[in-house]
Amino acid sequence: MTNNFPLTVRRSIELLGLMALVTVMVVAKDIIMPMLMAFFISIMLLPVYRFLKRKKVPETLSIILPILLVALFVALVVWFFSNQIGMLVQDFPQIKANVTQHINSLSEWVSRITHYDDKQQKAFIQGKSDDLMNMGTSLAGGAAVTLSGIFVFIGLLPIYIYLMLFYKDILLRFIFMWFRTDDHAKVKDAIYETESIIKSYLIGLLIQITYMTILLGGILMLIGIKHALLIGVIFAILNLIPYVGALIGNLIGVLLTLTSSQELWPVITVLGVIAFVQFLDNNILMPRIVGSKVKINALFAILGVFIGGSIAGVSGMFLALPIVAVLKIIFDRTESFKQWGVLLGDERPSRSPMTFPAFRKKKPVETKTGTDKS
Repeated sequence: MTNNFPLTVRRSIELLGLMALVTVMVVAKDIIMPMLMAFFISIMLLPVYRFLKRKKVPETLSIILPILLVALFVALVVWFFSNQIGMLVQDFPQIKANVTQHINSLSEWVSRITHYDDKQQKAFIQGKSDDLMNMGTSLAGGAAVTLSGIFVFIGLLPIYIYLMLFYKDILLRFIFMWFRTDDHAKVKDAIYETESIIKSYLIGLLIQITYMTILLGGILMLIGIKHALLIGVIFAILNLIPYVGALIGNLIGVLLTLTSSQELWPVITVLGVIAFVQFLDNNILMPRIVGSKVKINALFAILGVFIGGSIAGVSGMFLALPIVAVLKIIFDRTESFKQWGVLLGDERPSRSPMTFPAFRKKKPVETKTGTDKS
């Protein structure tokens, strides 16, 4: 079908559609986010489902068994964190003493370099503590609502996963019916590539969590850092949030180390080990597992994380990168939106489009790392 709209009208419609999509995501995030999470988990469970089907296992059981495996994994993670938090609670008297010592040391250092004495510092700390208590009181009601929302979120996930796997053929037929018969080959190719990228990305993240926990937690445990495994798991999970999670993980690692030690050398050790493990992860391990599959440039990866976080909180930050990767696959195979795929990707032209007119067109271009085949 020929598109007779002027270029400016098409671009205006694209921008309005983008604004409408973001608006819908913000307004209906409580409905959309569980469905998106279920969609990605369903894609990851497809190999297990197909394997059971090939072994002549009934369809219902072929769907329920993978869901039970996910539930068992989540239960193990919850048990681990509960166990580690229990250890922190047992160490609370020692943690309180360590924190008091660190605060006193900080107070002495502030007194040496400023004109504030101990009384003024204590008054300042007391005032801020009161502010925090008032804030905590005002947020107490909201915390209960958030907790109930989490339980609803988790309760809906297995239902959505089951229904998506059970009705996947209906969903696929619905997708094909949106396009002309001549375009069905491209649609099929895009579906297979989307499935491949999502599976490799999510499975790669699970592998990343495993080896980062073993490396970071194991090294810290050998050195003698307290709560080494907890630091390792927290950093490995937060590191799934591109760019931002690593900073938060470093901060939490430092705080946990400060509360469990009266000296500063463990903090320096933890930061050094985290930097070493992250170097291995970023430059050697992760590029071989996931990096070659997801071609998103760093600018829009960071923007996606912040936009996802502002729309749907932590779950939006975790899902941002796979969502952007799926959008890029769709854009790359749609003539009308190909420029959006170029914007999201990291295929940099070998020359500037300002001086080389051929690079201004919608066609594969020579890149600085090779030839763009997508």
